[in-house]
Amino acid sequence: MRIDISALSANNVYHLMTQSIIPRPVAWVLTANKGPGYNLAPFSYFNALSSEPPLVMLSMGKKPDGSLKDTRSNILNTKQLVIHIPNTAQAAEVTESARTLEYGDSELEHIDHPLVQEEGWPLPRLQDAPIAMLAELYELHELGPNKQAVIYCEIKEFFIQDECVIKEENNRINIDATAVDALARLGGGEYASLGEVFKIERPK
Repeated sequence: MRIDISALSANNVYHLMTQSIIPRPVAWVLTANKGPGYNLAPFSYFNALSSEPPLVMLSMGKKPDGSLKDTRSNILNTKQLVIHIPNTAQAAEVTESARTLEYGDSELEHIDHPLVQEEGWPLPRLQDAPIAMLAELYELHELGPNKQAVIYCEIKEFFIQDECVIKEENNRINIDATAVDALARLGGGEYASLGEVFKIERPK
């Protein structure tokens, strides 16, 4: 089947892309609201960009009414965020936190996820997420007629659950992917687990 993208609506292009570019990692992003409380939202237009500086990318559109998503507003306001990598057991809560709410109505009030305040971090992290990254806004670009935001975030510090960490003699930290059990995003309401994890030796 050949598909002419120009003949499709933006919505249909979105569904085609999200069902074809799979699996995608999920960034579960916590930011501080202007008033009390925190915003928590998942994004699967997310990936690593560079290691020097250590940058990741988040891409997000707007709310159905055309206003900015709360995550984008908060990042622009505070310049700070915590990006979590959720595990498969958290899939239902990740989905629930994607619901569109009024600004200031925290998703954390609708799911059972305690927070932990790491020393020196301006924001808390989700206690049960296997990986959390404290990050700061590095740069923001807008793309296309609807001004889709591409947000570049610089990682300042990692938190990784102890059971997910393997330390080697050369001081390189290996992460046990099976222990992380990262949630992968597919299309529609579908998710996936990593399944079998296998290793292939690199050519020397």
